[in-house]
Amino acid sequence: MGYADYFKFDREPFSNAPNDKFYFDSEQHNQALLRLMYSVDSNKGLAVLVGGVGTGKTTLARRMLDNLPIDKYESSLLVMIHSAITPEWILSRICLQLGVKSPDPNPLKMLKQLYERLLEIEREGRKAVVLIDEAQMLQSKELMEEFRGLLNLEIPDKKLLNIVFFGLPELDAVMQLDAPLAQRVAVKYTLKPLSAQASVSYIQHRLKIAGCPESPFDFSTMPLFHQFSGGVPRLINTLCDNALFEAYLRRDTKVSKQIIQSVAEDLGLRNSPARTGTTDAEDELEDIEIIFDELEEK
Repeated sequence: MGYADYFKFDREPFSNAPNDKFYFDSEQHNQALLRLMYSVDSNKGLAVLVGGVGTGKTTLARRMLDNLPIDKYESSLLVMIHSAITPEWILSRICLQLGVKSPDPNPLKMLKQLYERLLEIEREGRKAVVLIDEAQMLQSKELMEEFRGLLNLEIPDKKLLNIVFFGLPELDAVMQLDAPLAQRVAVKYTLKPLSAQASVSYIQHRLKIAGCPESPFDFSTMPLFHQFSGGVPRLINTLCDNALFEAYLRRDTKVSKQIIQSVAEDLGLRNSPARTGTTDAEDELEDIEIIFDELEEK
């Protein structure tokens, strides 16, 4: 028996493995998706989403892909897993993803094949969209120039290809390797950590999706998850997962403050930015503690 059975969950609620069922539509994630969809719907060409580690960029990229139905879009999602990527590899992968059959080894001929495929997609009344996750890995001027060239594939008054970069904040510096490309960014949005109240909503959302019959977290413990995670969803998941497992090992029915503090220390999160940071962060925690007190009184 694991903690999911112990707490009578249908499934583990805080796994960091991608799962669309647990998508949390926070205000900022909603705003980000609206802007990115506007970019591709309007054929703006290049859009960029940046955010710190664990803020939900990959989750949002997958969500956006799900929001691009095949009858309206020819879309693909490419994940950059290392920095030793060549322009030829990028071009060939985009060709394959967008439906080019047997891309030619010659880059110029391959580009011609892609252009013809994009024209075909345009005649079908659809839009071509390529999402690039972990785009900060594209660490060369040649790669940035390649993407600028792809954005030049157009017909009068209309771009044939829309590209969306998802990456860490370092992506800004990477794009400056080719200043003309950086100037072509039509839409940009920055994901930030969740607020204290949004962090609580996030936890409650995942518990609900997991079929939680009764929350194992008391109201009084909830601000600690934001305090130690800094509002980063991935860290919230890790904290909650470890805290639930520890409570299971102790055969406790509730996750205590002591368990959360112990887990945070084991994970090296006792000195998180949210814990030692600005007065604004401390004020926000005080505000949400007041909300919890009012709810408990009711």
